[in-house]
Amino acid sequence: MSALPAKMKRLQRRKMHIRTSISGTTERPRLTVRPTLKHIYAQVIDDTSGKTVAQASSVTLKITGGNIDAAKAVGKAIAESAKAASVERVAFDRNGRLYHGRIKALADAAREAGLEF
Repeated sequence: MSALPAKMKRLQRRKMHIRTSISGTTERPRLTVRPTLKHIYAQVIDDTSGKTVAQASSVTLKITGGNIDAAKAVGKAIAESAKAASVERVAFDRNGRLYHGRIKALADAAREAGLEF
């Protein structure tokens, strides 16, 4: 139980380090990914205006489980939603997580669906 707070501190530190270099603009908003144990969430955010341009999640798609198949479906959905909002290029924010598994599957599916990052 004592390892959990240290693990969360490391995650927060990685997340803040990444956020110092990645910022969403109007021309290139930030695509952020938030995985949980049961679901996966993605948002396209314009940080200059503080607005969410597009969003998709396994909850809104009514997909049970936060597995790789759900991540691929959310990646495709976020790309379609972003393209509907006239967004072609994004800056990818993995939110402090490692780039493998569900994060990688979502990113690859978004690239295949037409997002550029």
